[in-house]
Amino acid sequence: MIRKLVSLPLCVLALLLLMGASAAPQQSDALLAEEESAALNESALETEAQVSIEEEAEEENEVPWGLRPIEVEEEPQIQEEPEEEPQEAAAVEPLLLVDGAAAPATVGRFVENGVTYVALAPMAQVLDSTVTINWDGTTATVYSDKLNLTARVGELYLVANGRYLYIPEGVRMVNNMVTVPLTTLAEAFGATLTWNGTTGVTQITRGTGGIVPGDAFYNQNDLFWLSRVIYAESGNQSLEGQMAVGNVVMNRVAHPAYPNTVEGVLAQKNQFSTYKSGALANRTPTEKCVIAAKLVLDGGEVAETDGALYFDSARSSWASRNRQYAATLGGHTFYY
Repeated sequence: MIRKLVSLPLCVLALLLLMGASAAPQQSDALLAEEESAALNESALETEAQVSIEEEAEEENEVPWGLRPIEVEEEPQIQEEPEEEPQEAAAVEPLLLVDGAAAPATVGRFVENGVTYVALAPMAQVLDSTVTINWDGTTATVYSDKLNLTARVGELYLVANGRYLYIPEGVRMVNNMVTVPLTTLAEAFGATLTWNGTTGVTQITRGTGGIVPGDAFYNQNDLFWLSRVIYAESGNQSLEGQMAVGNVVMNRVAHPAYPNTVEGVLAQKNQFSTYKSGALANRTPTEKCVIAAKLVLDGGEVAETDGALYFDSARSSWASRNRQYAATLGGHTFYY
């Protein structure tokens, strides 16, 4: 009986020990689960914090990036303002002055191939407010007590007080206005013209109001012989072809190797056979040849033959073999 009583407590003690051993692993597992959960929560918090930081960084980056287009748009506006101001100033800048005063925009000034053109009628009124201007549909006329000027559209010259002033591009109609080179019109009015290449300002100073008349300007002996040699050598050529022949004669007059008069040049040996035979003096030049001679005597020179000293119509000539070619104009070849 005593042995049974002793074994019973021992069994109870063993049972208790077994129960304790079984509870310990469960508690350990619970602790591990709690630690893992805590770790996961910390990781989630760190992830959320990182995302929040990155989002804040992106938001911070978006602000300056979003402002950049505004800054780029503002900068060109700041740059454009100083560019517009000079343009506005240039529009009112008096590029053409007459006795120091700005010429009105109505003169229609424009530049083409380095030549300044103006509308004839308004510019004439600026140069002399007393002029009378007429237009018959093809020819403009300008009258004053000092000037008689005619300009026919399409002609290669204008006539002022009997003087023939060469216009290589011809009298033109631009914007329904008869248009001529400014230098030519200033010369017709007896005015002087200067141009400042630094400032771009053209200055006209009024003069006599009219060019010296042709009767007083042209040397009649030079005109006599020049018009006749032009007629004899190129009477059937264009006006500029006739002028080119006259240019050769006048180039020789200006050259130190030749006589200094038209007749002296024509009289040289083996140069102009018609003069030697006496036939040249008996020629009667056409009006066109006389005009060509006056254009040349007034300084008109055809660009293609500028400086030429020889011309001929033969395919093989002394000049063609010995002189430098300049140009062919009409029925003649010209040489330097």
